[in-house]
Amino acid sequence: MTNTAAYEALEEIVDYLTGIPAWFLATIDESDATQPRVRPFSFAAAEQGKLWFSTSRDKDVYRELAHNPKFELSGWKPGEYWIVVTGQADLADDASASAALRQAGFEHMAGIGEHHDSPDDDRLVYFSVRNGIAHMRDIDGSERTLTF
Repeated sequence: MTNTAAYEALEEIVDYLTGIPAWFLATIDESDATQPRVRPFSFAAAEQGKLWFSTSRDKDVYRELAHNPKFELSGWKPGEYWIVVTGQADLADDASASAALRQAGFEHMAGIGEHHDSPDDDRLVYFSVRNGIAHMRDIDGSERTLTF
């Protein structure tokens, strides 16, 4: 995939995810590898040619991703296709998250009722996606796949 195609894929994924109220991210329970855990997410951004999400270090999802970085997310926009994204969370990438990304994540989290002191609150963590694959699937059986 060319850089332009990869950028367009990321933009399409972010536009989709930010165009719905919530999508659902699944991880594996750190104490029981046979048990998936699912929760709503709603912050997504593209930066540095990567897909980014945010959470808090004091949440189960952070501990689960630290233990096993593999995840899958799914969301649906009425009247359109649904999306399934698989990948691995790069929690170490938090150190390279820009000030603009941190500000956007902080404002989003505050907007949904999460309480953090600032965009640089140590509890906030920003992670990028490695080995990302997005499947856009429609009820008619059609599917598009984007690798990023």
